Amino acid sequence: MSRSLGDIVDALGGILHGSRDISVTRPAPLATAGPTELAFIAQARYANQLQTTQAGVLIVPVEMQEPASRRGACIVTDNPYFYFARLTQWWRREHEVRVAPVIDPLAFVHPSAQVDEQVDIGPFAVIAAGVRIGRGARIGAHAVIAAGASIGVDSYLYPRVSVGERCVVGARCVLHPGVVIGADGFGFAQHQGQWIKIEQLGSVRIGDDVEIGANTCIDRGALDDTVIEDGVKLDNLIQIGHNVRIGEHTAMAGNAGVAGSATIGAHCTVGGGAIVLGHLSLADGVHVSAASVVSRSLNKPGHYTGMFPIDDNATWEKNAASLKQLNRLRERLKAVEQALAQALKDTPTP
Repeated sequence: MSRSLGDIVDALGGILHGSRDISVTRPAPLATAGPTELAFIAQARYANQLQTTQAGVLIVPVEMQEPASRRGACIVTDNPYFYFARLTQWWRREHEVRVAPVIDPLAFVHPSAQVDEQVDIGPFAVIAAGVRIGRGARIGAHAVIAAGASIGVDSYLYPRVSVGERCVVGARCVLHPGVVIGADGFGFAQHQGQWIKIEQLGSVRIGDDVEIGANTCIDRGALDDTVIEDGVKLDNLIQIGHNVRIGEHTAMAGNAGVAGSATIGAHCTVGGGAIVLGHLSLADGVHVSAASVVSRSLNKPGHYTGMFPIDDNATWEKNAASLKQLNRLRERLKAVEQALAQALKDTPTP
């Protein structure tokens, strides 16, 4: 179902150049958008794409207002990427088919559970004793909410999500299929050649507005809780170990892993496949490149990269120590070369 440009600007703001009555059939990628579709250009350096895109309407930055308006209909805004993100949310709300919330007769809800009447629960979901589920939450088919857990208002748990005993999920969270919250942390003590389990007595506390990708696992704490603060975004297939703490509005890409008792600050990013070793701390505003291994605490904000080929440990340590000296050795070599060049220059020609 299409929407008019007037409807979009009324809902999201921006400066409209063109008729309010122009109909938009969908938001679309810039490269493939057609004459009835809306796309965005994030920065003025991509201005050449004005001439190649077939999009009927463009969202552009202020500095592209003049050429974009000469081309045709456009919406001008300070941050086109942010505007487009809000547009996708608005578009989904406008087109989403919502039915009245219902507890499917094939779901099991324990009599002691406190479930708001506006909660939707899918077939074969299990809601255990003492669970609390806030107004507007949606629990997908085959999801399991264990005893004493809590789900906040308007949170959406997709099918096959598992939330362990006493774990807390805040308001407006999204947990995609296969997410496991509150499995036991990996805690074992070695005794006489055997591994003896350390019971994991903590839980997991997840703040508000957190989104967790498919098949990501967050382990419960050993004694204290594992904590995911407000606004954190975790991609698919991420492992968060026990007693980890992740600060607000940090984002981590797929296949990243954080070992037990690490602390990651607020507004950090961790690239895909990166690893943070246990008991380390990352300051607020740290950005770790994909596939990096964080093997020491990072106490200052900034962008960090660390990759090194695998080797036997003794050799690896020697090479790593040498690698850290490369810049100093390079400067020393340059000084030697300059001194040699000057000496040759000063030597009389026979």
